[in-house]
Amino acid sequence: EKRTMTQIEKNGYPDFIYINAAKIFQGIHAEKSKDNIQVQYGENSESPMLPFKDEHSRRVSYELAFSALKYQDLLEEILLDSSAYPCYSIPDELTSLLVVMLYDLQDRKFQDRKIFDEEEIIAEVQEIEHYLYRYMTKLAAALARCRIKHDALSIEYFVPETIWKREQRASGLPFCVWINTFKISLQDVIRDLETKGLRKVESVSDFDHYTYALDQHCHDVLVFPSSLKEELLNLDLFADCKLLLQ
Repeated sequence: EKRTMTQIEKNGYPDFIYINAAKIFQGIHAEKSKDNIQVQYGENSESPMLPFKDEHSRRVSYELAFSALKYQDLLEEILLDSSAYPCYSIPDELTSLLVVMLYDLQDRKFQDRKIFDEEEIIAEVQEIEHYLYRYMTKLAAALARCRIKHDALSIEYFVPETIWKREQRASGLPFCVWINTFKISLQDVIRDLETKGLRKVESVSDFDHYTYALDQHCHDVLVFPSSLKEELLNLDLFADCKLLLQ
């Protein structure tokens, strides 16, 4: 039976994903000059991230953090325009969590998050979520005003052109995965991929959609076309850490 992955598409994430994404964002967010600081992020926390349950939860935590980074200016503008910030009941150390959860909230089109019975509840996440829900209408209106102001059909239009071009190039590149030989052999991986309809080819120049190649220099590395990335990352081979995204 296929295992349930950490994220249910557009229904949000478990609490620990938001906490870890906020800790990552806290360390990478863009620092503004003193004259331009309007949103305070507090000091970098020394507390460690919560344990990742699997490779998928690690990946989505980093993706969420970097998505918030990519739209940091827009998210801050929405918070300020909606009067959701400043909020004196929320300490500066939780601003990163506020920004990360705001990004996810707008990505869900301001729909409620689905909570699973077995999920571990984290008080800080619940506090920020309830706060954002109180301002939901004003936050959505602020986003709409930003889009009208900048004549933007979607938030992707707020990405700087240099980043957008870099992402376009990266999205078309083949990607590599390591075989975790402590858990599975190359032969067993090949058999598993063949049962799923993937065919081995000699090199990346021979790629079709459902194909892969062995790396020419590392015999425990496989290379896949970019079009297969999301589909492959949902396989049990990744959930069980038998294959690891490079």
